[in-house]
Amino acid sequence: MEAQFLIAGFGGQGVLLIGQLLAKAAMHDGMNVSWMPSYGPEMRGGEANCAVVVSDEPIGSPLVTEPPIAVIMNKPSMLKFGPTMEKGGLMLYNSSLIDIKPEREDITAVAIDCNGIAEKLGNARTANMVMLGAIIQRTGVISIDSAMEALKATFGPKKEHLLPINRQAMEAGAEAAK
Repeated sequence: MEAQFLIAGFGGQGVLLIGQLLAKAAMHDGMNVSWMPSYGPEMRGGEANCAVVVSDEPIGSPLVTEPPIAVIMNKPSMLKFGPTMEKGGLMLYNSSLIDIKPEREDITAVAIDCNGIAEKLGNARTANMVMLGAIIQRTGVISIDSAMEALKATFGPKKEHLLPINRQAMEAGAEAAK
């Protein structure tokens, strides 16, 4: 089993954190992983993306040039990476911030209202966790429990109080992706 992801958006959306949690959870589950971030010099608002490869075999290359799975959090990223996707691929996109549908007919595109769902839960900053839940639901590469273990390790004791809302966000994202 191998899954290749390209996760893209702008800085401040938690795009790199989605990739990190995917990688950490898969490692926790005994898989081989690579996580390769890419971002502009801006702290927030600039382009941010990461490539994640999860496999039960050794990984030959961390590069994901024609992503079979694209996770798109903003419109510029859809315009940039949508055309590079592998035929038959899966695109999960944040319909809260993307007002167009992917033009390609040869991929499966799933709209997730990440920001809207996060706001309904009472914490707009969990939009990335909504998307992670959608990824988990659609790919089955990791479980929500594994993602929560990775998040707990990433957050540490100071941010442990945020774990329940992040779990709710993942579960809501999974439900939205069904």
